[in-house]
Amino acid sequence: MTKKTLWKKTAVTATAVLMLASGATSAFAHSNDYDNGKNGKGKNWDQHDKKNKNDKDDDRDDDDKWDKNKGWGDNDNKYKVKWNFEDEDQLEWALEYIMRLAAKGVFTGYEDGTFKPKQHISRIETLTAAVRLMGLRAQAESAEEMGTELNFKDADKLKKKYPWAVGYVSVALENDLFAETETEIKPEQNATRLWSTILLIKSLKLEDEAKALNNTKLDFKDAKEIPAGSVGYVALALQKGIITGYEDKHGNKTFRPNQPVTRAELAALLDRTDNEMPDHDARAIQGTLKTAANGALTIVQSDNTELALAVDPTVFIFRDDKKATIADLKAGDKLFIRTYQNKVVFIEVTEKAPVSTAFTELGVINTLNFNAQAKLATITVTRTESNNSTTTLIYNVDGNVSVVGDATKLKIGQLVEVKGENGIVKTITIK
Repeated sequence: MTKKTLWKKTAVTATAVLMLASGATSAFAHSNDYDNGKNGKGKNWDQHDKKNKNDKDDDRDDDDKWDKNKGWGDNDNKYKVKWNFEDEDQLEWALEYIMRLAAKGVFTGYEDGTFKPKQHISRIETLTAAVRLMGLRAQAESAEEMGTELNFKDADKLKKKYPWAVGYVSVALENDLFAETETEIKPEQNATRLWSTILLIKSLKLEDEAKALNNTKLDFKDAKEIPAGSVGYVALALQKGIITGYEDKHGNKTFRPNQPVTRAELAALLDRTDNEMPDHDARAIQGTLKTAANGALTIVQSDNTELALAVDPTVFIFRDDKKATIADLKAGDKLFIRTYQNKVVFIEVTEKAPVSTAFTELGVINTLNFNAQAKLATITVTRTESNNSTTTLIYNVDGNVSVVGDATKLKIGQLVEVKGENGIVKTITIK
C-alpha cells in the first residue's frame, strides 16, 4: 500500500476557534510569567516542577494500548474521549485547552489517570501531539508506518524505548516536521519554546511564509538567542497569536527560546495552532441561558434568536470560578460555550444571572397608595410574628398585578397574601 502523506483531517478534528473567545486566557507565554486571570481561572504557575522518576513519556490513554506483538489496540480512527483527570485541580488556567484537546484525542493523560500539567514535556510527546493535531493519527498508528526503518542515529533507541512512537516519527518526517540537518530524534529531550514554535508552524504547512519573515526585527531583549533561520517562525507565530512573549514590570520583553515547555503550556499552544487548521467542525457560542434540562440547553443569542444545543454527558462547566454541573446553571446566566461534533463540551458562565429574591408574605393591609392613573403603586402590610410582635413590610406593586378573590375587599385592615420577586408584588390574594 502506498503511504498517504496528504495533510488531512480525521474524525477527531479541530474543536474551538480561540480567537472568538472573549476574555479567553492568554497562555503558553504570559506577561509577568502568569495568566492574568481574564477568564476567572488565572493563577501563578510553576514552570520548573521536577519530573517524577516513575513518569513515562507516553502520551496515551488506557484505551490506546500498544502491544509489541499486536501493535495498537484501537486503530479504527474512533478514539475515546478521556478528560476526567485525577489531577484536574492542578490544571488551573489551562483546563479549558486541555479538555478540548482531550476531546479530540490529541492530548490525553498518563496511565495512572493524571495529566501532570506542570511537568516539562518531551520532544516525542510534543511531536506525537502535533501529528495528531494534523489529523494523521490513524496513519501514524498504521502497521505500515510502525514498520518504518528510520534513518536517525538514535532510531534503535526510539524503537527499543518508545516503540509506539515509530509511526509518529515516520509521519512527522514525511510531513517535513524535522529539519533536513537533524540526525537525531532526541525523544527524551525537553521541548523548548522555540523548538515547539517551529514544529507547529511546520505542522500548519507555513514554512515558506515563515522563511519570508526571517529578516524581521523581533522586539525582544533576547532576540539574538534566536537563530537567524528561525526568526521567521517566531515572527509568524506572533502574528497569528499562537504564541506571545514575556514582559516584566519594567516593560522589558523577552521570548525565552530555550525555556522548557510544560504540558499545560503546550496544550494552550496546540489549541491556538488548531485555530489555524482548516475544516473546523466546532463553534464558539455566546448567549444567555433560557433553559437547561434533559441533556440539552437553549440560549438566547445577541440578536434575540434562540438556539437549542445538545450537551455532551462529559461536558465541563465553570461557574463561580469552579467546576459545576448542569443543575448549577441558572436561567439568565450569560454563557460562553464550545461545541465539538455538534455537542456542547465546555461551558463557562461569564456573568451570573441576577439573584431572584422571590417572596410570599401573609399580613394585614396597612396602607394602599395609588398613582396618577389610579393604579395601585405601593402596598404596606403588617405581619404578626410568633412572639406577637409585628413587622411592617412595604412593597412596590407591579402595574399588571393580579388580584385573586374579591377585589372589592382590597382595603386597609384586610388579610392578604402578597407574592412577588425583587421587592415587587405581582399577586395579591384576598384571605
